Amino acid sequence: MQTSQKHPTSAGIRLYHQPVQDIDPCTHYQILQGNLCNEIHDSSSQGTTISFEPCKEQYFTLESSPAINDLIGCDSASYASVSSNSNRSPFSPQASHSYHSDQHQSSDNTYGSPTSVHSSADDSYELKNKLRELEISLLGADSDIVDSCRCCYKGGHHGASQMAKYNWDQIVEMIPKLDLKEVLIRCAQAVADGDIETAVGFMNNVLAKMVSVGGDPIQRLGAYMLEGLRARLESSGSLIYKALKCEEPTSKDLMSYMHILYQICPYWKFAYISANVVIGEAMLNESRIHIIDFQIAQGTQWLLLIQALACRAGGPPFIRVTGVDDSQSRHARGGELHIVGKRLSDYAKSCGVPFEFHSAAMSGCDIELENLVVQPGEALAVNFPYVLHHMPDESVSTENHRDRLLRLVKSLSPKVVTLVEQESNTNTSPFFQRFVETLSYYTAMFESIDVAPPRDHKQRISAEQHCVARDIVNMIACEGAERVERHELLGKWRSRFSMAGFAPCPLSPSVTAAVTDMLNEFNENYRLEHRDGALYLGWKNRAMSTSSAWRC
Repeated sequence: MQTSQKHPTSAGIRLYHQPVQDIDPCTHYQILQGNLCNEIHDSSSQGTTISFEPCKEQYFTLESSPAINDLIGCDSASYASVSSNSNRSPFSPQASHSYHSDQHQSSDNTYGSPTSVHSSADDSYELKNKLRELEISLLGADSDIVDSCRCCYKGGHHGASQMAKYNWDQIVEMIPKLDLKEVLIRCAQAVADGDIETAVGFMNNVLAKMVSVGGDPIQRLGAYMLEGLRARLESSGSLIYKALKCEEPTSKDLMSYMHILYQICPYWKFAYISANVVIGEAMLNESRIHIIDFQIAQGTQWLLLIQALACRAGGPPFIRVTGVDDSQSRHARGGELHIVGKRLSDYAKSCGVPFEFHSAAMSGCDIELENLVVQPGEALAVNFPYVLHHMPDESVSTENHRDRLLRLVKSLSPKVVTLVEQESNTNTSPFFQRFVETLSYYTAMFESIDVAPPRDHKQRISAEQHCVARDIVNMIACEGAERVERHELLGKWRSRFSMAGFAPCPLSPSVTAAVTDMLNEFNENYRLEHRDGALYLGWKNRAMSTSSAWRC
């Protein structure tokens, strides 16, 4: 789940989209009151199995750019061209994939720059023009991303023996019979091995013909995984991550991209509802409540809690909310944090609840004790919804903001701390293992999104591009401090909270009941399991998110 972080500016982006003819105009929505391989080489890995049914529906694909086998880059940071033709390529995985990321920490595998050779000037010039047109259409003529980078990644002698193993013309003819997930994994393995020519061959000749942002779940995901692989070779991953941010809503009649995801899948509602019930129970007899939310977003979560506390026997308590949020989140909110404060204050007033809002417009990495303004006599609750995985840990920086922040919160002696995170392990895994884990996790996510709007739904496609693709690109293309998407499994979070001095707070049956009621609005393939004192939200047999609570 994406949140904003600070990154370098300038980037290039290329998305694979075969235009679909006769698409109906975008459906207008009322704005919600809301924020939203058969072959794996690490036998010691651990993971989760997902099974997918073949899909027989027709979908649209993108032809690859003109065949320039020794060129995968130019003076723009992206490269691809759009063809008016479409290919039919059945999605037919023959076996489910089972993979678990290494749970032990290891150093990131930083990929070096390949050697360069020269290409045809005419071909390069034509490709540059096509790429610039595509970049402008995606990012706008005034974007500082267009023409921002000059990079050349072309095949050298490295990997020439590997290249001889592949007859690309023959492989292209076999595309309808190929498993896209297996091709993605083979390409990623070539990238991990430094076999640039083989990787580029798969990208340009095969993958670009198999993926589509408007196709099956695996085709849509494949488009963004391919973008991440290309960006890794170009070392432009963090720049694309910066560019792919949620846009501000254009009017009150349209949802922002994050609102679309909020409506069509339950991941954020799972976070809000489970945490609200936990906090409501912990604060049952308190007269003054202070909630510190480390990802306030639009503040939607607290509308429901304010409403519930307004009806409390004996009268409502005084509520103070401290919202922590990077200023860049205005792209998902339409403005700065004062908008959230006014919205919550107005709603609390209408419910007869004494209320105060405190703004801490900064990243969690920058938070210090004085920014939280905790006052004597307050019962404190702290909320971490899909945000702690953005805090760099000891593998990134000696400052270790992930554990530092937990120790800071512990020093405040909160009554309860709520944690919701994606159940995935991409923090310290080397590149190839991380790629496979990302492919596994997001295959399930894209399939879960697919059961909602039609595949050619323009706003759904935009939501995936701007709010999900950026996370995928970041996990695949970036290393070190530039990789901010660093998920950990609940077992690791338990270790971190225990080391900080917290104890688990078992979730009551009321939490399970409330989330179960919410899931009735969604597809029956969403699963809920109460295990080891925490809630697991899953899609089919893949755990997607966990909710847990902690106390001092």
